[in-house]
Amino acid sequence: MSLRFKRIAVKIGSNVLTRPDGTLDITRMSALVDQIAVLHKKGVELVLVSSGAVASGRSILGLNKKMDVVDQRQLYSAVGQAKLINHYWDLFREHGITVGQVLTMKENFSSRRHYLNQRNCMQVMLDNHVIPVVNENDTVSVSELMFTDNDELSGLIASMMDMEALIILSNIDGIYNGSPVDPASQVIREISKGQDVSDFIQSSKSSFGRGGMATKTTIARKIADEGIEVYIANGKKENILLGLLDKKEEVISTHFVASREGVSSVKKWIAHSEGFAKGEIHVNENAAKALCGDKAVSLLPVGATCIEGEFEKDDIVKIVGEDGQALGVGKVQYDSRKARELLGRKNQKPLIHCDYLYLE
Repeated sequence: MSLRFKRIAVKIGSNVLTRPDGTLDITRMSALVDQIAVLHKKGVELVLVSSGAVASGRSILGLNKKMDVVDQRQLYSAVGQAKLINHYWDLFREHGITVGQVLTMKENFSSRRHYLNQRNCMQVMLDNHVIPVVNENDTVSVSELMFTDNDELSGLIASMMDMEALIILSNIDGIYNGSPVDPASQVIREISKGQDVSDFIQSSKSSFGRGGMATKTTIARKIADEGIEVYIANGKKENILLGLLDKKEEVISTHFVASREGVSSVKKWIAHSEGFAKGEIHVNENAAKALCGDKAVSLLPVGATCIEGEFEKDDIVKIVGEDGQALGVGKVQYDSRKARELLGRKNQKPLIHCDYLYLE
């Protein structure tokens, strides 16, 4: 078996791990664990991002009374996560493999220090041949600070851990050029940068998860642009992981082709930090053209027209064009008071250096 990658993140969706009645599909879990065990023993470093805790808790408790949506998620995940990780522990132990649980929240990606702390934690686990099993900590997350779903989380993990590939396992074969239930529809096998597939994306969401194919596509594009290969495939198909990683096999899936342009670790963090922006820097037309050109340039005070919000040095801020369009995000080199003083002035140090700037 000749492997395509030696360092991957695998996301398993709720609809892969649950039966139609919402109970955990232990047979499917076992089949996926068997495949991961084969890859692990061949030296593949793998982080597993697994959904299924809320669905598992729902099936255990089976409550009929009305509850607040956040309360419901917190209760179901508290019970379900314990069951989920116990199943993984037992299944991997049969292969002599140790797993460790990592529960995280969106807030943990907001500062560079917390981001690096998480990365170090998982790298130590990988260095000691422990497979991290990652999920959102729904027991303490609240709606406005939650990930869109585990697709977003898996993208952050793949980016943070400098993975070669991210494999998103859903309950369909990939992105179709029509409705998946239409026999005439076919899977789009490869999507390159700039290729528009918006007309083919279904807006419906999964039965037990929070996200849909639109979320998967958005995350996949962003991660591929950072130089990581992304595959969306059917987690219910036999030996899907082994097939995707075997160079000699061709498995039906949608492959988002990775950009060949390297992205630094810092830029990867910044790329996913838009939700934590503390303010905005508005720029004129010339600055916008320079920033969005082929060459890497810094954002200078002379190109800035307006500062919105209050922020400190090293905070994340949004860059906005004259038409109100978001151009990107960056780590600012001044606080908001100093930035306002420098507005429009020439021969000054950058507001945001190009090394700390991510443009959409």
